[in-house]
Amino acid sequence: MTRSHYKYKSQFTIRFPFETWGHSLALIIVFLFALSTVPARAAKPSPEISSKASTPYKLTGQDHVFLEDLSRRSFRFFAEHSNPQTGLVADRAHADATPFVESDNHYKIASSAATGFGLSAFCIAAQRGWISRRAARERVFTTLDFYANKSPHERGWFYHFVNSETGERRWRSEISSIDTALLLGGVLTARGYFRDDKEIVNLATKIYERVDFQWMLNLHPTQLSHGWYPERGFIKNRWDDYSEQMMLILMAVGSPTFPIKPSAWRGFSRKRITYAGINYMHAHPPLFIHQFSHAFVDFRGRRETWYPFVDYFDNSVKATHAHRQACIDLSGRFPSFSENMWGITASDSARGYVAWGTPPPTPTIDGSIVPCAAGGSLMFTPEISLPALKEMRARYGNKIYGRYGFVDAFNPLTNWVNPDVIGIDVGITLISAENLRTGLVWREFMRNKEITRAMDAVGLKQSGKSKVESRKFRK
Repeated sequence: MTRSHYKYKSQFTIRFPFETWGHSLALIIVFLFALSTVPARAAKPSPEISSKASTPYKLTGQDHVFLEDLSRRSFRFFAEHSNPQTGLVADRAHADATPFVESDNHYKIASSAATGFGLSAFCIAAQRGWISRRAARERVFTTLDFYANKSPHERGWFYHFVNSETGERRWRSEISSIDTALLLGGVLTARGYFRDDKEIVNLATKIYERVDFQWMLNLHPTQLSHGWYPERGFIKNRWDDYSEQMMLILMAVGSPTFPIKPSAWRGFSRKRITYAGINYMHAHPPLFIHQFSHAFVDFRGRRETWYPFVDYFDNSVKATHAHRQACIDLSGRFPSFSENMWGITASDSARGYVAWGTPPPTPTIDGSIVPCAAGGSLMFTPEISLPALKEMRARYGNKIYGRYGFVDAFNPLTNWVNPDVIGIDVGITLISAENLRTGLVWREFMRNKEITRAMDAVGLKQSGKSKVESRKFRK
């Protein structure tokens, strides 16, 4: 996947107080797996890591100050890089806010997924008083009106990358099922937040109910396609293993107009691995697969009603702890990684955009650190994510932390610093931070009864508290 950008001057004023996770045969298999996936040294089972997954974390005053600054800066990206006439959010921006020019490949490129994160960002900003509720409502209305009444679409599905001024397809990109789902995440969050606003509710409902989820099955009984091209039809790849598609399936099952069968939830494989003594469901190295659906869907306190009774929130907690340990275990090769300097997920690199991660470590890993790996897991693992982000900022300062928060990636071993930020990476950090602090996006998205009914229908039942104690939020 590639990313891109176009800059608009913000019409919002954002005030800052300052700038600145039995049997002998099974044990043998686990041991051999660990040896095969860690080139630097074998990861040893760590009781400390496993136990931390059940330890509640109480935010300190300093934590709140840090998160407030990071969140305001992250919102600034969406305020300054969403087109005021369409509401479409730039795929990326220069970290120093200098605009792309017409000769740049990223000029006027918007992303449907980034726009979904943006809709949620404006709800967060209004709730926190960074902008007025009226200003947030105007931008949300503009965005929803564009998608409901003006944007090109195919049976309600939207292109991955588009022209930020017109919504026309760019880069011959696909009609994307997951990017449309991330957009719908923001649409439904806005419908929840502005639930007393008839115009907002009607526009959001029109966008959601128009999506033909049955069409995207492409004749398969349960597995949705990754997308569709006008030149060659459906993408052969399907959502057939555990990845970031959980919110997509829930919205499809819950659709009041084009629903798919609840059995679709059992239609993807559930591979499990054990790393550093942590057993969890995991299929792909980039950490974002454990984050994106959780930005919107509140999985806390729900688990599947069949063995092994997966609790998806707890699974993401475990995945983050395992990921951190895997980074630490790479420190023999890459001294940039340590207890509080970790995180690899799909991002920019000195050689271009890469879908890297661990475990197992992808061959492209070069010691680069991707802040949104820790940032996107704030809602799961503040006890390890916050120290990592704080250490990054303390050690490298404004070299990597600026107008929009953290740059997308940096490499302490080579002194390479990405000149850009990417909308979905800024967005997952902002939403994860807010869910940690107040649960706002979870709360507003879960007001949509289509989602809670779908969760019940697919067998994600309430089970009291998650293994990680459900947090109680105060506004």
